[in-house]
Amino acid sequence: MKWNDLEQERCSVARTVSVIGDRWTLLVLRDCFLGVRRFEEFQQRLKISRPMLADRLAKLVEVGALKKLAYQESPVRYEYRLTSKGMDLYPIIMAIVHWGDVHMAGKAGRPLLHRHTGCGHLFDPVVVCSECAAGIHAKDVVVEKGPGA
Repeated sequence: MKWNDLEQERCSVARTVSVIGDRWTLLVLRDCFLGVRRFEEFQQRLKISRPMLADRLAKLVEVGALKKLAYQESPVRYEYRLTSKGMDLYPIIMAIVHWGDVHMAGKAGRPLLHRHTGCGHLFDPVVVCSECAAGIHAKDVVVEKGPGA
């Protein structure tokens, strides 16, 4: 399996990795969910080279996860906003955050806490069955071939 061919694989993980499978793209997405929208702010926060950042933003725009909107006319400057397709990446980012909080935070503890505006409580993300709402764990799942197999 070649890196450049991942989007052609009949595997949803491989196809997703073809879009978000490098550290800079994941960090750009993290910042998008934290409200960052402008190129200079991404660059300042991430300390990433301009060409690398431009490449990652262009890829996310190309796949439809971000949209590029002009916010200034002279000179033209753009901001990047999550689309509904991009917003659907939130559970992935939250799963990575949770794993990092549990396994990588160290003695200092979690760097950020997440509060649900609906109920006001701090929370941990969980994966639940879309049908019965029971918690999902790897040992509780059997994989079957789907129509795209």
